[in-house]
Amino acid sequence: MATMTAAQRRAAAKAAFDEYMAMCPSHQVLEIIGSKWVSLVLSRLADGPRRYAELARALPGASAKMLTQTLRTLERDGFVARDVTPAVPVQVSYSLTPLGERIVPLLAAIKAWADEHIGQIHAARDRYDAARV
Repeated sequence: MATMTAAQRRAAAKAAFDEYMAMCPSHQVLEIIGSKWVSLVLSRLADGPRRYAELARALPGASAKMLTQTLRTLERDGFVARDVTPAVPVQVSYSLTPLGERIVPLLAAIKAWADEHIGQIHAARDRYDAARV
């Protein structure tokens, strides 16, 4: 039996960990909601269906490409439904699915926690940085 070097053991352990993380449900969801525009889009849609232009006006910092990409990702992941109304011109609106509706309270709780504790985080960073100078 061949003996593994320390580098090979580390590489094998990293590969096993990466595989675990790829399959971890919590990690997968955090990757989705951690995206810059996802929580903002979901919070805008929590108020009801919106057309693309309404979302673009509500999120002026998002480029058209980024907003489109975010909506497509949320639709693919089952958080958002894209509804097309045949008319002239065609009307497209976006709304939360039941899955999307269920994540909104979680995002609201994260926002409330962040609003309450961001000062403490900044203070801790300042103390840490001051001690390192």
